[in-house]
Amino acid sequence: MGVSLGIVSTYPSTQCGIATFCESLVTYLVRAGADVGVVRVVDAPGPPTAPVVHHWVAPEAGGAVRAAGVLDGFDAVLVQHEYGIFPGNDGEAILDVIARRHVPVITVLHTVLTSPTANQHRVLAGLVRHSAALVTMTETARDRLLAGWDVDPARVSVIPHGAVENRSHTPGAWTSVAPERRTVLTWGLLSEGKGIEWALLGLAELRERMALPTYVVLGQTHPRVREREGEVYREGLQRIVRDLELTETVRFDDRYLAGPDLRRAVRAADVVLLPYDSREQVTSGVLTEAVAAGKPVVSTAFPHAVELLSGGAGILVAQRDPSAIASALERVLGVDGVAERMAAASRELAGTLLWPAVAERYVALAVGLRAADRGFAEQHGARLRPAV
Repeated sequence: MGVSLGIVSTYPSTQCGIATFCESLVTYLVRAGADVGVVRVVDAPGPPTAPVVHHWVAPEAGGAVRAAGVLDGFDAVLVQHEYGIFPGNDGEAILDVIARRHVPVITVLHTVLTSPTANQHRVLAGLVRHSAALVTMTETARDRLLAGWDVDPARVSVIPHGAVENRSHTPGAWTSVAPERRTVLTWGLLSEGKGIEWALLGLAELRERMALPTYVVLGQTHPRVREREGEVYREGLQRIVRDLELTETVRFDDRYLAGPDLRRAVRAADVVLLPYDSREQVTSGVLTEAVAAGKPVVSTAFPHAVELLSGGAGILVAQRDPSAIASALERVLGVDGVAERMAAASRELAGTLLWPAVAERYVALAVGLRAADRGFAEQHGARLRPAV
């Protein structure tokens, strides 16, 4: 389709979910025919390497002006928005960037809060005001946006997170595998709020009912958390494991895996467990990857999980409820047919979440905005700008 997109975001080698998302999206946008350049948000300068065309160095004065100048060389700008990734209080410096550009902006909202602070509301309101289109990844996030920020529904598109095809061609026969040989997996960057302590307490309860599976906790401590606190959270979890005498059952793997290595680890799991504390999370890349792999999922009832799993792909449990986690795992691991039915529901959902289809929707959105921008310019001699 020949459209060019400038994306402003974190990007690998930065280790965060937005960076990983952006890398995958860029790969499939290029395959869909887009010309893509990334303005990468960094803490320290370095030489850009394709597809990164510019580094927006957070501490440097004038960084927003330079970033806007680079982004204006594309047909449209794609903002990956999360409050914690841009400079300033609640990432407010992104407003300086998009207020200075002259091409249409598409803002992808990775978080839409039900109770934002006054400044968080102001930042998102500014993004809404300056964006020609907004993308949420779930209907829940779209509903929150419409209710809290008075957005024209026609400007909001729901496009799933995206995942790489990772379904096994030979799903396992559960009835032939002993529970103690099965693997339950939680993965992602570790920090307070992941809820793994509740999973450990749940395993201690489950031990009274059945032989325990192996529980693998895969992932490094989040780099920002490690800078502030070191390995306090992981060490606390390891103490819980020792206190509960679960050392033969629980395995910590502190590697940061991505790409094929991560997909192999997910395929090797029998159940994915997401014991998150949050009741706000409207987007979860981990959940999307689990469903895309056709895995049964046990998850706390955060909004994205409610939306994606309610059709039968998983079991939803209350936050911070070890007994509920134990009961859910007992059902998946111990009741014939439950895991197979959940896996089948996940595998059916997976086709709607794959990156090629997701990228094509972004390209189509950008092409439509470019056409509107050019039509407006021909009539009025100016580039398209949303109403202020």
